Order: sequence, then C-alpha cells, then structure tokens
Amino acid sequence: MREKHLDRWVAKYRKAWESNDPADIAALWTEDAAWYRRPDEEPVLGRDAIVNAWLEVADAPGETTFEYQVLGFGDGVGFVRGWTTYLTQPPSEFSNLWVVRLDKDRAHEFVEWWMERPL
Repeated sequence: MREKHLDRWVAKYRKAWESNDPADIAALWTEDAAWYRRPDEEPVLGRDAIVNAWLEVADAPGETTFEYQVLGFGDGVGFVRGWTTYLTQPPSEFSNLWVVRLDKDRAHEFVEWWMERPL
C-alpha cells in the first residue's frame, strides 16, 4: 500500500459518508470485510451487513466536517488520525483513530476508535 491508496480510500469513505448511497458504501469494502465500529465490540461482517449497519446510524449530508492525517502505512495496513466536527447545536467534536487493512482499493478490515472532545 502506498499513501496515495489510503488517501483515495479515505476520499471514497468521505464521499460515502456524505451521500449515504448504498453503492458508495459498498464500494469501500471487500465481500468478506470486517468493520469494528468500536474496538471492544464484535465486528459487522460482510459487505451487505456493513452497508445495512452504516445506514442505520448514518449522519445527514452536510452535518459534519472531517479532516485527517495519514500517520503511517505499509504491508496493506494504514493508520489515520481524524477530526470530526458535527455542526449541530450545540456542535460536538470527535478525535478518531482508524486502522485500515486494504486489499487493493477496498477495506478488508476497518477498526475505529473515536472519542468526544470536551468543549
């Protein structure tokens, strides 16, 4: 994996986040992918299950802003630090850490840690 592959995947993730289009979401994952929405919970397994789980908790388009930094990558694994701001009233901010295992241009495994930042 190169940084450009991870950057492209994050851009596609953000597009899916904003569109909530099942095709955009499905394009992120391998057929047998595992999505750990929290590292201490059982993963959502399989592309179709991931699409359904995503749509159950989807944010509305335009509800968030997102910035990120690639921390490292290699051997098919990437590490991303992100900052999410929800533009709701009152606004809320989250710090994120993602571990993404890519198989070509799709995630085989995605683990996310997120924590709300005190205002």
